[in-house]
Amino acid sequence: MSICGNRAFELLQKIGFIRCSGTDEELKAAHILLDELKSIGVEGTLEAFKVHNYTIKKATLEVLEPYQKTYEVTGLGLSGNTPSEGLVTEFKYVQQATDVDLLDVKGKVVLLNTHLSLETYERLIKAEVAGVITYSGTIIDDPELTDLQLRAIRAKHLELGQIPGVTLRAIDAFDMVKNKATKVRMVLEQDDYEVDSHNVYATIPGTDYPEQEIAFMGHYDSVPFSTGVYDNGAGSVILMELVRHYLAHPPKRTLRFMWFGSEEKGLLGSKAYVANSNEETLKAIKLGINVDVAGPIMGEDRAIVTADNSLCHYIDYLAKEVGFAISVKQDTYSSDSIPFADKGIPCVNFCRFGSPGCAMIHSRYDIIDYLSGESLENTARFVQTFGDRVINSPVFPVEQKMPQNMIEAVDKYLQKKKEEK
Repeated sequence: MSICGNRAFELLQKIGFIRCSGTDEELKAAHILLDELKSIGVEGTLEAFKVHNYTIKKATLEVLEPYQKTYEVTGLGLSGNTPSEGLVTEFKYVQQATDVDLLDVKGKVVLLNTHLSLETYERLIKAEVAGVITYSGTIIDDPELTDLQLRAIRAKHLELGQIPGVTLRAIDAFDMVKNKATKVRMVLEQDDYEVDSHNVYATIPGTDYPEQEIAFMGHYDSVPFSTGVYDNGAGSVILMELVRHYLAHPPKRTLRFMWFGSEEKGLLGSKAYVANSNEETLKAIKLGINVDVAGPIMGEDRAIVTADNSLCHYIDYLAKEVGFAISVKQDTYSSDSIPFADKGIPCVNFCRFGSPGCAMIHSRYDIIDYLSGESLENTARFVQTFGDRVINSPVFPVEQKMPQNMIEAVDKYLQKKKEEK
């Protein structure tokens, strides 16, 4: 059965709804994928894993001095709570949160220019700030056409402690700094708890070398406000087309198909799979093929290789041979291939990025209008062409040793401390 872009597009329409980590909607999407597998004669399995979640009950920010004004905010998930009456304290704008910026901030609420990277968060913890404010969007955003982001800290942040926080719009952050706010009241009330997220798996056994496996992967969850068709419903439906192809053309090596949940919360689905797999299971995987973002009508295809540089040359030569335009580079990619690469498994990430201004992720504008079945099919066909070559080769051509520069890059991405390496 050949790759069909229109069929992939139809499945994309079915899963094109907001499906955030650990929600009923994410589980609904998982069952749509399972039903699709069943309809083509493949038995899929559903595996649950725990993720941290939260419910913001109240989040407010009010400037008390030298003027009085209340700003719309969202609460920073998992960041803790203020006293019920609020945190009333001095305010300081700390720009990039450098050591100089953080002089004399103990007990204050601070506003940052930046997102809460782990490094920045650790500096704030050491500086003993009482609360933190980040901002969302740009100062020219129309509130009717944009959403105030919902943010949360992650597991490594939690290990350092909690700093109650809120997010406001860029124009309101600008207003606070311009008008020299000095004292604020922040209120944050939230509940945190664990919920189940889910991965979907399917396997097609190899005919000649069944003990050698290739893992096809992509995430199917989305961020809030976003239907997540570009990121990454598109990758999910491309995987389904590949299942159909290899069902009709049995592979020489075993294929594992994995649709991961909760990628948008920090690669949690793929991390759960790797953490729950024994050494023998992971050792059998000779290559990870990840598809994350695809489908834009206007854009460019890329292959990002977290493996020996020879694989870059292999893909580049193949693309020229078959006449497929794609840029190739050796690098890490912020997606589900990372936990596999961390275990020394070579990985390649296939993506189609929208050209500037013509496709958007992580917002209400990640919509199907900017994607096409033809674009999905073009990317899927090249992934299939590459897959056919390596999966069915008499001698597996991908170097199994992870090069040192990629080991270091993965460690840096995962923000490993020396004792973790």
